[in-house]
Amino acid sequence: MRISLVQANARVGDLTVNADLVRQAVRALVEQCSPALIAFPEMMLTGYPVEDLALRASFQEASISAIEQLAVDLQSDGCGEVAVVVGYLDRVQIPQAGLRPVNAAAVLRNGTVTDRYVKHHLPNYGVFDEARTFVAGSEPVLLDLHGTSIALAICEDLWQDGGPVAWARQAGADVLLVINASPYERNKDDVRLSLCQRRAREAGSTLAYVNLVGGQDELVFDGDSMVVDRNGTLIARAPQFVPATITLDLPQDLGLDSGPGLDLDSSPVPAMVAPRLSDLEETYRALQLGLADYVDKNGFASVILGLSGGIDSALVAALACDALGADRVHGVALPSRYSSDHSLQDAADLAQRTGLSFRTVPIEPMVAAYMANLQVTGLAEENLQARVRGTTLMALSNQEGHLVLTTGNKSELSVGYSTLYGDSVGGFAPIKDVPKTLVWDLARWRNAAAESAGSMPPIPPRSITKAPSAELRPDQKDSDSLPDYAELDEVLAAYVDADRGAGELVRTGFDPVLVDRVLRLTDLAEYKRRQYPPGTKISLRAFGRDRRLPITNAWRERAGG
Repeated sequence: MRISLVQANARVGDLTVNADLVRQAVRALVEQCSPALIAFPEMMLTGYPVEDLALRASFQEASISAIEQLAVDLQSDGCGEVAVVVGYLDRVQIPQAGLRPVNAAAVLRNGTVTDRYVKHHLPNYGVFDEARTFVAGSEPVLLDLHGTSIALAICEDLWQDGGPVAWARQAGADVLLVINASPYERNKDDVRLSLCQRRAREAGSTLAYVNLVGGQDELVFDGDSMVVDRNGTLIARAPQFVPATITLDLPQDLGLDSGPGLDLDSSPVPAMVAPRLSDLEETYRALQLGLADYVDKNGFASVILGLSGGIDSALVAALACDALGADRVHGVALPSRYSSDHSLQDAADLAQRTGLSFRTVPIEPMVAAYMANLQVTGLAEENLQARVRGTTLMALSNQEGHLVLTTGNKSELSVGYSTLYGDSVGGFAPIKDVPKTLVWDLARWRNAAAESAGSMPPIPPRSITKAPSAELRPDQKDSDSLPDYAELDEVLAAYVDADRGAGELVRTGFDPVLVDRVLRLTDLAEYKRRQYPPGTKISLRAFGRDRRLPITNAWRERAGG
């Protein structure tokens, strides 16, 4: 039996456009290779996550009407014979509770919704949030297509022991079809593959996994759709971070050997397993796609950012040029009397290398005007410079219509090494979840990739090699205020990402003085993080989405216990 898995880029709330994406893909596949089954990702019709839209009756009704109309439209397109599986938002009646929204998959065929599988979780929680609302769902769905039995499952069903996976085995399903909206995290593709292989062996069936692709606010979905046979052998896999389709012929016995697959632009070929990206390229592509979709899906024509000559702004500028094209990226050097010549030179060098629009706006006259009236000193004077820079970027944003990109990284955000309403202003923070040491690694990878391709490396080498500095006072270095970034990131990975306490950190070998210092800075900076712009999530514990601590909080971790 021939099946197609379509990893598509849906837009939250745009039911009409998402339905059109389904129709276009189905028409093309029916014309080119006539699959018996075409599957789309979880919540394809509504986009994902819909968050509190799920609670709105008008949106629930619109989703249900749209899925029913989509079945009619597919029939009118001449595609009624193929079974099309589409994720959408439905609702069910709960005793003593009324109508409640549910995550659902619909099977569309012959102009109607022939089957619905309702997932038991309300699709209205932050990803990986354990506080979930449970509602009653439908019985699992088992389709019979041309003598092949197909069990349906939705996303988290795959991660839970028992449930639809066990049911599929009991039912003797030939194929377990899992539709997903599974967001990207570093190294998750390895976990995902091993999970699919294990579940296929447990179910005793071929497992077809189709995933969403694209950016949605702070999440980015990487696609990585795949098919593994009942023995856990990978037989097809889609590329990452791009819309793509897997089409293949499942053999009659659905065993080890796969049948021929189909490339949509050519005659039948063996099913393809797309090569995996390296860890650094994978992370870079995730950040690039997250930025591109945030800008484009929210209707911004261009972006603007401050170019300091340092590594953070250089990486963000390179990402923006790759995501949007250099013609949509505007860089601004904002020198003060403390700015070094090499900082201005490196900012100009980056602009020349990438081709982005570049200008210089000296801030010293504006700072002097403030100082004449306020007469602040020390840290207040340093922060004033950062705030003048932030105000200048926001003024240019208002005047010219650009989205301001914030260039802070996760290490700085963790310990509060940023200025509210200064370097933290903006509408999107592309490297918000990227530790400083990873910033350097990504910059080196991007330059090496350019050299391998025979093109100009976008990031000036000096921006990578020089000691980082905010340049808010004479001869300032980040190391004046912070531990070495390699040490800092190790502690932060254990404390922020792994949730280890101070005592445990010391027992694993960290210096108690370093632990107390870093944890204190991190705990005190929660109020700053709450006011930071959104940014692409690439880790298990991203600030704002996955890690939330009280701002008013007397609890302090101490290395001494």
